[in-house]
Amino acid sequence: MIQRFKNIGPGTLVAAAFIGPGTVTVCTLAGVQFGFTLLWAMALSIIATIVLQEMAARLGLVSGSGLAENIRKEIKHPVAKGLAILLMLSAILIGNAAYEAGNISGGVLGLQTIFEQYTLLFAGMEVNLLSVGIGALAFVLLYIGNYKVIERSLIILVLLMSVSFLITAVRTVPNVLEILQGIFIPKVPEEGWLTIIALVGTTVVPYNLFLHASLVKEKWNGVGDLGAARKDLYVSILLGGLVSMAIIISAAAIQQSEVSNASDLAQSLAPLFGSFATYFLSIGLFAAGITSAITAPLAAAYVVKGCFGWQAGLRSLGFRAVWMSVLGLGIVFSSLGIKPIEIIQFAQVANGILLPVIAIFLLWVVNRKTVMGANRNTVVQNLLGFFIVLTSILLGVKSLAKVFEIL
Repeated sequence: MIQRFKNIGPGTLVAAAFIGPGTVTVCTLAGVQFGFTLLWAMALSIIATIVLQEMAARLGLVSGSGLAENIRKEIKHPVAKGLAILLMLSAILIGNAAYEAGNISGGVLGLQTIFEQYTLLFAGMEVNLLSVGIGALAFVLLYIGNYKVIERSLIILVLLMSVSFLITAVRTVPNVLEILQGIFIPKVPEEGWLTIIALVGTTVVPYNLFLHASLVKEKWNGVGDLGAARKDLYVSILLGGLVSMAIIISAAAIQQSEVSNASDLAQSLAPLFGSFATYFLSIGLFAAGITSAITAPLAAAYVVKGCFGWQAGLRSLGFRAVWMSVLGLGIVFSSLGIKPIEIIQFAQVANGILLPVIAIFLLWVVNRKTVMGANRNTVVQNLLGFFIVLTSILLGVKSLAKVFEIL
């Protein structure tokens, strides 16, 4: 058992990254609006995530370089390389900075169902101290600069989150047959397409591909550990999928139309299942927020490191400067209640373009003999990858259309 715990690695961090406040909210809305009907969309999202993350992890172990480094090395044309680097920096660095406030605020939502909201008047503005506290915790874990400390801290938080949401789902006493039908019989309800796109988009996350390809090198030593890396990601991402489904199942038990986000879900559970379930959900919300608040700045730092070819590690000045900037902006925006709408919209556009571009590049590079050798993609992996690329293009077009409708 101890040995198995030691083998837990970057897959847990990937699960921690994609189950953030955005995923909790989207899954909540999916459950409230459509019951168990869209569980199949989450199941397909998890399969797509496993396929892409396996490619990213294999690329990192075999090449000894992260995804951003491989893009910089393998794209030879200077203009194409420059555009690729600009796109990565725009989507991941700026995007994660914009979304970081949401990660921290998500953790605050969980705490607010247990603790009162504490504010401090500073320079004529109200500062949310819970946001500052969550940001400070994320800062300490990242500043330590020890991969094992970060990994083990996130494992504990992911386990807390998993247990919390799974227990909450079980306490709703769902109909197992209806759950199985929702998973294995795809149905698209009227006005359900946007929710399906949101479920896939919040699970198949571009920055996780960069994070995973970089972190496997921190945990393992080359191709010989490929089997352990695969087991790690299969178990972790499947657990993440179960947690996401548990949130949908919990939300499906709420028959109140005013439930519009995860905070409302926590409050609505109280009269139905007692304060016990509400506390478990609150812990889950807090863990979802804090884990994403740690992984988002970490991923941004790895991307910048790869784009500029930095060789230094987690404790280097440049690496720390990047994650401090992302985390710092998140703390400021969250604690002051600022919503950087224009930055978020720009990040959505960049991410809508980035996912299909990265999926295409990843599929291309894991088929290159000069990079992967005998560990190139199999026919089955290529077929799955091709399907995911087409889906990511559709998602990218849809998300861009949605953003431009708002503008």
